[in-house]
Formats: sequence, C-alpha cells, structure tokens
Amino acid sequence: MKGHILIPMPHLSDPYFAHSLVLICDHDLKGAMGLIINKSFEDESIKKIFPSLIINDDDINEIISPMYFGGPVDLERGFLLHSSDFTSEETTPVSHDFSLTSNSEIIDAIKAGTGPQQFRMMLGYAGWDAGQLEREIENGDWLFQKATPDFIFTGNDSEKWSSATQSFGINIAPVTGGIA
Repeated sequence: MKGHILIPMPHLSDPYFAHSLVLICDHDLKGAMGLIINKSFEDESIKKIFPSLIINDDDINEIISPMYFGGPVDLERGFLLHSSDFTSEETTPVSHDFSLTSNSEIIDAIKAGTGPQQFRMMLGYAGWDAGQLEREIENGDWLFQKATPDFIFTGNDSEKWSSATQSFGINIAPVTGGIA
C-alpha cells in the first residue's frame, strides 16, 4: 500500500477522514501510517475541529503555507512530505516519487533554495494497528489507487476527493434516505 492514496467511502462519518485522501507512507505487518494530503488548516472543516491551533515558528510560517492536517495522531509532530529530489540522513523514502523528512535541516534547505521542489508541511498522521487497515478495506471503507506527485502537490485540495473518486468511473455520492 506504500505510495498509494486511500479514498474513504461516503459512509465513513469520522470528521477527520470525511472527504480526505490519505497517502500511505508506511505499511507492514505491524500496521500502517499515512498522511491526509488534502486538508490544510485553512480548510473550514479543519478550523471547526482545531479552532485555535497556532504555529509559533516564524521560520516555518514564513516559507510553508498553508500547513496541512496530516491526521489525528500526534498533532504536535511535524512531517515534510516532499518530492524525492531531496534527501538527508533523516529522510525516509515512501516511494520513488515521495519522501518524508522530519527535522529542521529540510526547513533550512528550503529557505536556502536547496530543498525539495515540491513539499507539504503536515502536522499529525493517521495510523492503523496490525491488520486494521486491511480489515477496513475488506469492509469496503476505503478504495485505493497509486499516487502521483502532480496529484498530491498541485491542484485544488477541495476538489481532490471528487477527482479521485471519479477516476474509478463511478459517482461515489452519499446515499440519503432509508428503507421504507
């Protein structure tokens, strides 16, 4: 699943994951870790959940805007999801196209113009215990597809979920109403 995006089905009512796209960054027998890639802290739905989150780091605020909600786990932890054209000792490859770095060296490199060409600052992450994600996929909670840098780093974030669901050739819209 590494390097793929998870697309939640409309029946997932969790406010963290509704209309979110999650890039899987690590997946093994111990579980999975991913980052929500389409919800910035400027997004109205995220503002409702975190109305008073303020990042008090001028270096980060100066060069990285907007900041993204990576998931509900460990919100004080920051990650830079970036193109694989930058590496350091602290960089973890996700796929051929994506890497993760979680230290101040990358912030300095971005400021100096020697950092990655494409990046997103993420706070928090999404995590699954061993077998949990597989059960959720079997249950029909998620679709998944290969991620591309263009899709992750460009375009309108508010349209990405719709675009991802439409790529399957079906209209995944919430079903309303009940059984009579």
